[in-house]
Amino acid sequence: MSNKQRTIAEVISFSGKGLHTGELVTMKVCPAEADRGIVFRRVDLKGAPEVAALAHNVCDTSRGTTIKDGKAKVSTIEHILSALWTMGIDNALIEIDAPETPIMDGSARAYAAEIERVGTVEQDAERKWFEVEEEFLFEIPKKGVRVVITPAEEYSVNVTVDYNSTVVGVQQHRYDDSVNYREEIAPCRTFVFLHEIELLLKLGLIKGGSVESAMVVVEKPISESTKKRICKTFGREDIEVERGYLSHQPLRFENEIARHKLLDILGDLALLGRRIRGHVEALRPGHYANTQMAQLLEKNLK
Repeated sequence: MSNKQRTIAEVISFSGKGLHTGELVTMKVCPAEADRGIVFRRVDLKGAPEVAALAHNVCDTSRGTTIKDGKAKVSTIEHILSALWTMGIDNALIEIDAPETPIMDGSARAYAAEIERVGTVEQDAERKWFEVEEEFLFEIPKKGVRVVITPAEEYSVNVTVDYNSTVVGVQQHRYDDSVNYREEIAPCRTFVFLHEIELLLKLGLIKGGSVESAMVVVEKPISESTKKRICKTFGREDIEVERGYLSHQPLRFENEIARHKLLDILGDLALLGRRIRGHVEALRPGHYANTQMAQLLEKNLK
């Protein structure tokens, strides 16, 4: 990877619904000057307040990563951040007219495709790096969650997921500079277990969710009444259970869940605001663990 900072070559725009709010949103990713970092601007609010995509601005990690600075608050930022940062963009201004990014198809595929289409521009400033010189660990033993970063010459991330699920099984996937992010990581969709859906709806979440934007894992056979209720929830009549997933769409990869968790952690660790030279080993990672690690690294910046 080049040691020079980069920004996006031209403005790219996306529209859709927020996963949890269900609100329609338009989001524009614009070029930004060197050393600006990745910053969100809430153009729908008076004064268009901004919030930098940095670890200390994280305020919530329930079913997504949310950042806040004053009146500026933006949720579910991990997918766009994952695509921008992993595809080499250090500086970008993201103008958004709602409190949550568009979920698109539940992955970062559309984001990555547009970034690749317009390209990036090298800037006259050196990249900032975090050189991992010692082990950093965050874990929640009771939940089997563990994220550890150890010294290495290049950046790499290995993710393992194990939810004691007969459908999901144990899945793994790895990212390093040899991996084509746009083709191998970006297309992987978010997921949810069927038993979680009604709870999330009661909490006022996933208002913009659909079977097109998420993999729904079904651990046990479902009754006709449950099926009808789920069909009504998502406004469909043709939902079936195939290979343990509630969807008419095939898996994009056999280990798509692990790959999506990898997509997420790449976005969450980008909140450090610096490129990492080190190896990340993550077991059952989630937004809370990911952002706790980003904050731990942030506190150790030299």
